Amino acid sequence: MKHRPLAYRMRPSHINEIIGQEHLVGEGKIINRMIQAERLASMILFGPPGTGKTSMAVALAKSLSLPVRVLNAVVDKKKDMEIVVEEAKMTGQVVLVLDEVHRLDKAKQDFLLPHVESNLLTLIGCTTSNPYHSINPAIRSRCHLFELHALSVTDAKIALKRAIYDEQNGLAMYVIDITDDALEHFAIAANGDLRSALNGLELAVSSTPKNKNNQILIGIDTAEECMQKKSFSHDKDGDAHYDVLSAFQKSIRGSDVNAALHYLGRLIEAGDLESIARRMIVCAYEDIGLANPQAGPRAIEAVNAAERLGFPEARIPLAVAIVELCLSPKSNTAYKALDAALADIRSGKSGDIPAHLKDSHYQGAKTIGRGIEYKYPHNYNNNWINQQYLPDSIKNKHYYKPKNTGKFEQALKQVYDKIQADKNNAR
Repeated sequence: MKHRPLAYRMRPSHINEIIGQEHLVGEGKIINRMIQAERLASMILFGPPGTGKTSMAVALAKSLSLPVRVLNAVVDKKKDMEIVVEEAKMTGQVVLVLDEVHRLDKAKQDFLLPHVESNLLTLIGCTTSNPYHSINPAIRSRCHLFELHALSVTDAKIALKRAIYDEQNGLAMYVIDITDDALEHFAIAANGDLRSALNGLELAVSSTPKNKNNQILIGIDTAEECMQKKSFSHDKDGDAHYDVLSAFQKSIRGSDVNAALHYLGRLIEAGDLESIARRMIVCAYEDIGLANPQAGPRAIEAVNAAERLGFPEARIPLAVAIVELCLSPKSNTAYKALDAALADIRSGKSGDIPAHLKDSHYQGAKTIGRGIEYKYPHNYNNNWINQQYLPDSIKNKHYYKPKNTGKFEQALKQVYDKIQADKNNAR
């Protein structure tokens, strides 16, 4: 056991030893209630790497003294699963912990489903992917879905201290003197990934020579060296990346410039200029729109400049644009008006185009009443004359609802309100 990595050795063997995930295993919470009732149900555990999905799954089985087998949906074959099923038939029930469950192919899935349904197997699938995106509905419908969260710095420090002083599986055979700032760095630099924190601690202990007092001294320099620069917590194709993109766009919409710059930084670290550009331009037209019409063209110019410069200089025009987008007045009236019009069209509320608006540029058009009563607005004062443009069935519809946000839309609102008033007076 001692040759195993520290992170492996420190895996919990009972629900009471699980660190973090209080929303699931805390007193009175759902998984804790399952264990208390001795009714462990099939489930999918999903969350970022290093949050303890597999460890939790094994610990839950051991908490109820149930036989548990750990397989990988990618590496292990259907034959390996057949062996587990045969064991379950002999013992009455087996907990099958299946890593990378989102990669389960159809043949393996078809084999497992009836045994999961009959409760011969209690399946606990583990994945870093969003199960609503990646897990086959047939599996998903037979399992409870539980999300694990990245561990907090406090949780990580508890786990690190436990590993330092654990006599059976930890590092208690060494006399370790670790500074508070070093411990803090291991916990923070791991970015919620407990495996990373424990790996860093183990490297620090194994690579640091003992002093004359037989102590291993670990300070901040050693901690920084052993953790190095942690790889970013998401890649461009992972679910977490879309969470960052969502937070980025919502921070702009919410006018939180500090949050938007933070998420921009994370996206820059991931190297995804394409997604940054798309979200910026969408925000400029969707969320700012008529409140600051120049935000759109300026966002496009910033993106063009960023693409020509490339990273790291690309961050400069991006930062300028993000600050403007965040602090611009916001208005979604234009696209919301269009969406309302589209909703009517798609629900069959269209109606016939008024005859005076129909094309009359062909011989015989007037004989069938096309364009006869059309009034050319430029022939009237202020280039406006009251006439019907919408079909009869929706002639009183108002899709556009202007806001008093930004000087440009305020001016548009004044024009719009005057036209509506003139229409009402003309009736």
